[in-house]
Amino acid sequence: MEEFIWKLVILIAGFVFLIKGADYFVEGSSSVAKRFHIPSMIIGLTIVAMGTSLPECAVSLTASLVGNNELAVANVVGSNIFNLMVVCGMSALFVSLPISRNTLKKEFPFSILCAVILGMLGKSGMILSREDGIIFLILFVMYIIYMIISANQAMRSYVGQGEDIHLIPMWQSLLFIFGGMIAIKFGGDFVVDGASSIALKMGMSQNFIGLTIVALGTSLPELVTSIVAARKGEVDMALGNVIGSNIFNILFVLGIASFISPVLFIFENIIDTVILIVFSLTVLIFACLKKRINRTAGIMMLGFYLIYLVYIVMR
Repeated sequence: MEEFIWKLVILIAGFVFLIKGADYFVEGSSSVAKRFHIPSMIIGLTIVAMGTSLPECAVSLTASLVGNNELAVANVVGSNIFNLMVVCGMSALFVSLPISRNTLKKEFPFSILCAVILGMLGKSGMILSREDGIIFLILFVMYIIYMIISANQAMRSYVGQGEDIHLIPMWQSLLFIFGGMIAIKFGGDFVVDGASSIALKMGMSQNFIGLTIVALGTSLPELVTSIVAARKGEVDMALGNVIGSNIFNILFVLGIASFISPVLFIFENIIDTVILIVFSLTVLIFACLKKRINRTAGIMMLGFYLIYLVYIVMR
């Protein structure tokens, strides 16, 4: 019993390190980016998305290194479903999330394409090989190049609007960035160790733990960041955070994890990936019909996620 309590403490401590580390990382990175007048959507799609996805990255890479590869895939797919349905859904309860034509035509469809590629590569041989990891990483590099080009174009066309932007000193930004990364690294170690031990003690599968406890825990940075951004009127950053995080999770996180060590792809992973694709298409339809994700759509998205949660608990 004492060992169980100790592992639970480690798990909770890991989440605290992950969440606070990601929080400081995002604050420092966003402050640096805003100094160069990079738009909120691009900040959300890149720096904020990567910062809030570092918990998933830390957990999945640690899981891959210690051989818990089943946890790596379940964590990414579960986090992406949570990001899409809960983070977007909760944000839409506070303010409607308008979606630009460019996002509807490019970034959102690309995130769906990433999920399709994941399902296809995983189903082929029921494993994500090192070659699959290289494919993911090449696509990720192409995505980053595209975002850099978009950022450069935005910076060239930027016209100062006299907006009140809170910027922290550069030295403090760098301290937040590096300190946050260290906290995230150790947090990832603690979460994998605690979650794996608890799963073993309670007779739960690594896949179930990855889809529920770990996925929800590592997605808290996205949830908090997007809700705060939505309440402050930074709707572009809120939506960009979700889309960018989902792309980052599949291409970079699973790309690195499978490149380090081939990742087992079980039947449940296929089902959950298909559910992610279906949910993504559903949200895309909501967005196309209204050119925004309104409160009604947000409530429906949260309802769909609750149904999915009941399904994975019962299966």
